[in-house]
Amino acid sequence: MLNSHTKKDIEKISMDILKSSRSLDVFPTPIDQIVKYSDLIVAGGIDVKSIQNRFKDFFLPEALISGLSKIRGFLDRSEKLIYLDLTQNNGRQGFVKLHETGHNVLPWQKLILQFVDDDNTLDATTKDEFEAEANYFASATLFQNDRFNRESKKYELGIPGALQLAKHFGASGHAALRRYVEINDARCMLLVIEGLSPKGIILNGKLRNTFYSSSFLNEFGKITMPNNFDFKWSFMQDYCFGKRMKLDGSIDLIVNGEMIEFCYHFFNNSFNVFVLIFPKGENKKTKTKIIIR
Repeated sequence: MLNSHTKKDIEKISMDILKSSRSLDVFPTPIDQIVKYSDLIVAGGIDVKSIQNRFKDFFLPEALISGLSKIRGFLDRSEKLIYLDLTQNNGRQGFVKLHETGHNVLPWQKLILQFVDDDNTLDATTKDEFEAEANYFASATLFQNDRFNRESKKYELGIPGALQLAKHFGASGHAALRRYVEINDARCMLLVIEGLSPKGIILNGKLRNTFYSSSFLNEFGKITMPNNFDFKWSFMQDYCFGKRMKLDGSIDLIVNGEMIEFCYHFFNNSFNVFVLIFPKGENKKTKTKIIIR
C-alpha cells in the first residue's frame, strides 16, 4: 500500500509527462506517444529464449527460468527497450507499456537496469513496492489523473459508465472498473472473480480482488466474502446461464451482523467476472445516456 506522499510524487511525475508529451486531454490516451517521449522503444513481442539466456549467468533455479515464459512485459533500461507479451489484448498491452515506463521515469528506481513483470507484479495487490509504484504510475497516466474523475461524474453509477470510460481513455475494462470504484464518491464495491475453464465454465469461481470506494468503507466497512463462489450466488447463476451483462441484480449481504439487500451489476468479459455492488437508490440518474449493444 503506497502512502499519500509517494502517490503525490508519482502523480506529479505523471502529470508533467502528460503535459510535456502533449498527451493531456487527448483521448484515447496516446500511450505510444508517452512511451516515445520517455525515451523508450517498444521492441515488439517477447523473445523468451533471449530473455532466458540473459538470466542463465545468474544461476537461478530452473523453475524460475522456465517461469520467465509467463512474463507480460520486460524493461531493458540499458537498451531503452520494452518487450511485450503480444497475446494480451490491446488494453492490457497499453497498461503494461505504461507500467514499464513507470519503472524508467521514477527517479528512485533508476539503479535497477531490468524489470521482468508477470501477472503477479502487475496485480493491484502486489506487495513489491517498486511494482506497486509502477502500477500506480500506469493507472494515473492512462486515466490522466483527475481527468478520469471528472469524466466519471457524467455517468450514473454502474458498469456501463465504467466501460464507456474504458473506451474513452483506451483502457481495458478491468483497469477502468477498478479505478472507477476507487475514485467514486458513491458507495460501491467491486468483486473480480476468476476461475474460467477453457470451455468457459466457472469452477468454484475464485475471488481475485475486491475493491471499495471510500464512502462504502466508511459506512459498511470491508465485507467478508468467500474465497470461492458456487452456484448458490446469483451472479454465478448469471454466468452459468450465459449472460454477458446484467443491470438489475439483487443480493443480500451480512454487514455487521445485519442482513442488508444490495443491488448489483454483472459483467463477463470472457476472462473474469465483475460484480459491482451498491446500496439501493445509489445510482442517481444523469443526463448522459449510454446505449448498450
